[in-house]
Formats: sequence, C-alpha cells, structure tokens
Amino acid sequence: MSLVTFIIPVRHQDNARDWGLLKANLVQTIASISNQTNGDWRGIIVANEGADLPDLPERFGVVRVAFPPNGMHELGTASLDEIYDAFRADKGRRVLMGMLSARDSRFFMIVDDDDFVSARIVQHVAENTDANGWTIDRGYIWDDGGRLLLGYDEFNHLCGTSLIVRSDLYGMPEQFEDASLDWIKSMLGSHVRIADILARRGTPLAPLPFRGAVYRVAHKGSHSKAPSLLVKYFLSWEAMKRPRRLLRNLGRLRPVGETAKREFFGNPA
Repeated sequence: MSLVTFIIPVRHQDNARDWGLLKANLVQTIASISNQTNGDWRGIIVANEGADLPDLPERFGVVRVAFPPNGMHELGTASLDEIYDAFRADKGRRVLMGMLSARDSRFFMIVDDDDFVSARIVQHVAENTDANGWTIDRGYIWDDGGRLLLGYDEFNHLCGTSLIVRSDLYGMPEQFEDASLDWIKSMLGSHVRIADILARRGTPLAPLPFRGAVYRVAHKGSHSKAPSLLVKYFLSWEAMKRPRRLLRNLGRLRPVGETAKREFFGNPA
C-alpha cells in the first residue's frame, strides 16, 4: 500500500501527433514525479497494448488497456461539447483502470503526461493523512523549453494536473464494468467537476498551500493546443486591454533556476 499513487493516462498511440515527442515529455514527467522528497508513493502509467513506452524507473508500473482510439480527439465537424465529452470518457476510463490496479492507495493524483509536479506533494500528504485532499489552485505555466515560469492562480481551472484526492471519496466500483459512463466522465475524466461534487457531499478539498504543479504549454503534441504564455498573457490584445493584470503577470514571472528545477523538473542542472 502506498500513501500516494500518481496515475498518468496516456492517449491511444493513433491519437498522438508525434509519439516520439509524447515519449520525451513523458520521460520528463516521470522524472518530476520521481523527485518526491518522501518515498511513500508509486506511479502507474495507463497505455494501450502495443504502445512504445520509455524505460521506467523504480516505483513505476504499467497498466495495459485495449481501448480504441478516440475518434473525436481532434477538432473536426463535431462541436466543442462533443469533443470535450469524448475526451473525458477516454481519459476517465484509462484513469479508472489505473486506480483499480492500485485501489489500496490512500490518495490518488492524476497527472497529465506532459506536466510537472512539486517534489513536496507526498510529504505534505504524509503530514495530513486524514485530509479529504487538495486542489492545486496555485501553480505555474511554462513554455516548453522556456526559461521563465508564470505563477498562475485558479490553476485547477486551467490544468488537469491539479487534484490530490483521498481514494475512498471516489466511490470506486469493484470492477470496471460496474462504473457508469457518467460517473467516469465526471469523477475521473474532468478536473473541473469533482471538487464541486465532493463539496456538495460534505467532503470538500482544501487548497494546497504552495504552488504544486507546472502546466507545459506551446508544444505541438498538446491536446489543448494551449498558446505560448508570452503570446497569451503579455502580447495578446486581451492582455494589452488590462494593463494592471499585465503588470501583475510580469510580477509573477520567475526564472527556471536551480531551485525550480529541483522542485519541479527532477534535476538541479
């Protein structure tokens, strides 16, 4: 039994624009998770049969699935609502398979395969084992390969790597077939619904008291196609119309120095 299990759902290989890039990003995410200061954790990657994965370090395992590709992975003739709904179903069922393989874990954290997490997360959980869990409402945005991090509040509304939840609060089924699709999409496939659901049940999540994750943007493999932080938060017309917000964002920039690399990127160099 581990205190925290990190679940990384990986899309079907046919849905990847560049599998080599996905693997490279995944290696970096794995390095970030592996840098935890407290060793009471494990990681599970959920990937399709036949998917070529990198060599995995200690504490990581793989759950293989046979789900078909997501036919609405890319924006085509379908509406945005249909695209998001299909994404939630595909991601959620992969997450469920990972959780069922580690149902004895005390807490779960779902991590997107191109993001980064703070090295302090497991230690914080170890100091608060009876908590319901946390929302990462403060994090960072990072341009892929860039030298700056932008501190971002309401991070949990932006990035899927933003929830740490006590496992019993999910109400997991005994087996995959017992789970309804609506439950899969709301509880596991969406990072914006579960906090409200748990609060209505009387088991609210607390805000993590430090910036807990890094959202990678501006890389060609991103499903969300999030633009560069420089363009979106400093050079766009929307940013220019709000000079006070622009100045505030300038004040939230920090370099990717050795401290940030140790905490989020898994290495000091």
